[in-house]
Amino acid sequence: MNNNRFSVPSAELEKQTEYKEKVKTVLSSRFSLSFPKAFVHTYGCQGNVADSERIKGLLTEMGYEMTENLDEADLILYNTCAIREHAQDRVFGNVGALKKIKKDKPGLIIALCGCMMQQRYVADKIKESYRFVDLVFGTHVLYKLPEFIYRCLCTGERVFDITNSDGNIVEGLPVKRDGSFKAWVPIMYGCNNFCSYCIVPYVRGRERSRGFSVIVDEVKELVKKGYKEITLLGQNVNSYNKDLANEYRFPALLRAIDNIEGDFIIRFMTSHPRDCTKELLDTMADCKKVAKHLHLPVQSGNDRVLFEMNRHYDRKKYLSLIDYAYSLMPNLSITSDIIVGFPGETYEEFADTLSLVEYVNYTSLFTFIFSSRPGTKAAEMDDFVSREEKGKWFSELTGLQEKIAAKRTASMKGKTYRVLVEGKGRYDGYLSGRTEGNIIIEFPGAEDLIGSFCNVRVTEPKTWILIGEKAD
Repeated sequence: MNNNRFSVPSAELEKQTEYKEKVKTVLSSRFSLSFPKAFVHTYGCQGNVADSERIKGLLTEMGYEMTENLDEADLILYNTCAIREHAQDRVFGNVGALKKIKKDKPGLIIALCGCMMQQRYVADKIKESYRFVDLVFGTHVLYKLPEFIYRCLCTGERVFDITNSDGNIVEGLPVKRDGSFKAWVPIMYGCNNFCSYCIVPYVRGRERSRGFSVIVDEVKELVKKGYKEITLLGQNVNSYNKDLANEYRFPALLRAIDNIEGDFIIRFMTSHPRDCTKELLDTMADCKKVAKHLHLPVQSGNDRVLFEMNRHYDRKKYLSLIDYAYSLMPNLSITSDIIVGFPGETYEEFADTLSLVEYVNYTSLFTFIFSSRPGTKAAEMDDFVSREEKGKWFSELTGLQEKIAAKRTASMKGKTYRVLVEGKGRYDGYLSGRTEGNIIIEFPGAEDLIGSFCNVRVTEPKTWILIGEKAD
């Protein structure tokens, strides 16, 4: 396999290493009695979370300490999301609130990055209307953060870089992970699908896959360090190495990771129905460490709407995958994404989504009312249904799923599940974890169980979570 066509030249990476040292020197002279502090906040998906862990790694190597307190930060960085209008509005509002902090602390560096910033009209708006923002950079140049910070520190000029390319892969960046037992591992970047409603291909670039052995080695190191849950990330993990004529596709990667010695669980997302295969489902069934949970976004249950969404599958194909998956794994937990009120969608077409949801018996859904994204094909489509009417459809869908979820959790009463304990529960003395099927379960227990696997018996099923007790 040869992924070098996406690699950043080694000379460029060496230059960034030099900038890291320069930044460290500047900071040590300005903060001689303490370490400068950086506040990093992430919006959006797990891919953004993984990017932020690399940003934190770079900042740490430049001499910054991380802080959760905005007021004490010397650098504030927001890693943004562009997937929906509401997410963008929230970012603009939160950025606007930083103006006063900047006024009271002129030396503060305010930086914005991520998918939202990769859009030209957004970057221009920041440049013109948010003049207190010092640094804006897009998704393709994260590795150049040391150079950007140095320029901000030493020139006082605002730095904007939203270079648009087919994307790249940069290995070897430092990672400061948010947790000690759950890890995000990107296996690929970008997307080639161009769903008509989605901005991701425009801001993340074309699909490019990380090297097979590089990923396996990273997981091996994580397992050695005691990580118990590894989540493989990609806009469409089923497309892993799709453009390369070799046998190392996603099912092979899952099997290789499953063969790594150690007690851990493997998750992955997101899985596109277009490229979901029986081979993948066979692999899930065969691999002991792969969680029996499949997130398979359907978006709509109507063929015409799916065609207009440019999803490249129809209802029949989707349901054939579901039927095959259940035949192999009867207790499989399936979750999905659904868009309500796509432009031109009628209630009769929406009713097809309701019937599909009832058929599949999803564990849970991520449901959204259609949000128009400038630059996408769907943004130009006629939309005659009011927001109020779409809200009624949305309520009908969520009401249906609530009934399905309640019935599903009720069937789990008295059963015992192996749970990765993630932290404290909502009540004193309770812990919280997730089943293999990704359902939250809370139970009484000592805090030293956090970060380990524990058998928990369900005593009280609720609609969306379970209450249980530790089982011997």
